[in-house]
This record gives sequence, C-alpha cells and structure tokens, in this order.
Amino acid sequence: MSGRSPATVTMYHTYADKHVIPALGARKLRDLSVEDVDRWLASKTDELGTRSLKLIHGILNRSVKSAMRRDMVKRNVVDLCDIPDGRAGRPSKALTLAQALAVLAEAETSGERIRAYIVLSLLIGARTEELRALLWSHVVAYDAEREAWLPVAEAGWDHEEFAIYVWRSVRQKGDTKTVKSRRSLKLPRRCVEALRLLWDVQQTAREKARERWQDTDLVFCTRTGTPVTAHNVRRDFRKVVDAAGLVGKQWSPRELRHSFVSVLSDSGVPIEDISRLVGHSNTVVTETVYRHQIRPVIMQGAAAMDKIFGS
Repeated sequence: MSGRSPATVTMYHTYADKHVIPALGARKLRDLSVEDVDRWLASKTDELGTRSLKLIHGILNRSVKSAMRRDMVKRNVVDLCDIPDGRAGRPSKALTLAQALAVLAEAETSGERIRAYIVLSLLIGARTEELRALLWSHVVAYDAEREAWLPVAEAGWDHEEFAIYVWRSVRQKGDTKTVKSRRSLKLPRRCVEALRLLWDVQQTAREKARERWQDTDLVFCTRTGTPVTAHNVRRDFRKVVDAAGLVGKQWSPRELRHSFVSVLSDSGVPIEDISRLVGHSNTVVTETVYRHQIRPVIMQGAAAMDKIFGS
C-alpha cells in the first residue's frame, strides 16, 4: 500500500480481517465465481454503508489483480460484479442560527483550543482536516505601513485585518483535498479574538513545557506542541455541544462546516460565493451536500459573519 497513510493502512487491514477473510479467505481464488462475490456483497448490505461496500470490494479486487499478475488466476471475477447500495448512513445536518449561537456561547467558557476550533469551523467553514494542519505562519495580519500581509508572530495582533492561508491538511502528503481547496480567507473579528487568546495560552504552555515542547508551529496542538487527533477534537467538541443543550453524540465537528454554509446562505450570501469560501471546485457539491437554505442576495463571507455573530 505504497503512498497510503498509516491510518489508511490500518483501516484496510481492519476491513479485510473483519469482512473479507472470514467469508472468503478459505476459498481458492481460481474457484471464486461472480455469483460468490455477488452473494457476499449482498450479505453485507444490512451491515455496511455503500462506501464501506466499495472499500471491501476494492480490497478483494486488488487481491485478485495481484494474483492475475502472478498467473495464479486467469480472470478477475470481482471486476464483473456490481456493488449494491449499502445501509443508509446518518445524513449530515446543520445547526440553526439559535443552536449555533448556543454552541458559540458555551465555547466561550471552554478551553481556548476548542473555543478557537469551533469559532473558526463555524465562521469560516474550514474542514476539520484543514484546521488540524493550520500553522501559525499561515495566520497573517495586514501591516498598513509596510503594505503587506505578515505572520502574526512578526506583525503582532494590533492590526485591523487578519486572514488565514488554508494551504494544508492532515492528509498523507499534507495537501488540501483539491487544488481549489487552497484558499486565503479573511477572518471575522470573533475568529481573530479566539486565535489571539489561543496564541497567549500556547506561549504559556511552551514556557511550562520547556525542553518537552515540540516546535511544530501548529495552531491546534497539545500542551507539548504535538498534533491533536481527530478523537481529541471530537471529544472536546461534543462536550461543548452537550453543554449547549444538544446531544453531543449526535453531532460531529464536520457539521460545523455544514452549519457555516447554511447560516451564510440563510443570511443572503449567494451559493457561488459560499462555494469559493469553502473551497469547492464548483457549486454542485455545495448545493447538493452542504446547502440547507438558500437566499441569493450578494454579501461577503467575513463581513457577513461579523454581522451575524458579532465580535
């Protein structure tokens, strides 16, 4: 599995050990028929979603292709099978404006890290994988005297305009999901304040950790500077959601991005502008997956969020 991240390799092994090997591991590949594979996939439709069915089909498909290259089988019967629809997954949802305000209010009383994470997720619509990879060197302020955008470590926080460069993610090669996902976003004032407080807390943590501190330059990190995991974020996020009067286990951090789209569109921002803000290559995904309400009146992202949520 060259080029795959360790987490992806582990996931493939887990699916193979649980779903492929118990059902088909004892069968000789040359004896495997299309009907065998069809029955196997059909038996998994009540247990797995469509994406997982495609994944286990792919595992078996690659195994047979590997056997063909070694002249162990003459044809790939797995390639001839259609992948059935799996169990319906939980549809993504979005916070209403009232719920978003309640979550933001609770985030204000939580730790600075999860507070900033929630504020940025909800007010700029960044993917969770993008925020976990965000660097302080990519948080910039506009220096009017020098007429340049400078990292906050150099420029400080005494400026009017701030932005972030969404140029990285926690994917294997560090790239964003697509080319158009690379974007520079002006920050609403509430985001700036949350980041400024997180910056101060992180400088204190750096001094306490001393030689244990790892200088990763990550905005969202542990007390010793190491990367936070998706589990860390999900756990802290759900605590805030519970405190806001919702059921935390029914929500995931990625739905803050859905909420960003819905709140903006409900406030009058056109779908074309929202699509650019969230880094979609076109409006199709924004409309079919993320949009929950649409009112086509022209406004801008950061200005709209400042108006909606205040500072």
